[in-house]
Amino acid sequence: MNDIAEKAEVEVASTPAITRDAKYYELKREIEEFLYEEAELLDERRFKEWLDTLSDDLVYFMPMTYNVKFGEHATREKTRFEKDMSWFNEGKWTLTKRAEQILTGVHWAEEPLSRLCRVVSNVQVTGVRLNEAGQEEVSVRSKFVMYQNRCEYEEYYFTGKRNDVLRREGNTWKLARREISLGQTVLLAKNLTMFF
Repeated sequence: MNDIAEKAEVEVASTPAITRDAKYYELKREIEEFLYEEAELLDERRFKEWLDTLSDDLVYFMPMTYNVKFGEHATREKTRFEKDMSWFNEGKWTLTKRAEQILTGVHWAEEPLSRLCRVVSNVQVTGVRLNEAGQEEVSVRSKFVMYQNRCEYEEYYFTGKRNDVLRREGNTWKLARREISLGQTVLLAKNLTMFF
């Protein structure tokens, strides 16, 4: 199990069960709107606006997935954060540089630009807490399907799960942590230039 997942499990275990009351559903609605707006910003290639939704200390991680023997899934199916290879282990700075490179118009894997369509669903708030600075942080899990089309005939589908931590900074939500889990053990697409 990777460090982010272990930390998330500890946080969930130490957080009292969430009461599904009117306050919960109002919070869930806010989080869903954030995630839906994020998908729209990325689909429309409004990368600068999307980058503004990220916390400066963002952790953006996508482990690799392995086929393992029965009983070993919890410890060996996914690579570990900052201990093993991963598809992504980035922060806001590297995501900014990736977006800026695409926006130059001379990115070899994104010229012409991909057409992307994201669907986000199964959004669940799994924990709410105050961090050391007294800011509200919400743990959220969701699932996604992403369709990518390039040139004329290149088509790829990505499906997976996300475990996010959103932080309230002032009057807005910011993405502070994202762990993306793809179901693929072998990447079928030619590249991973998109943002999940």
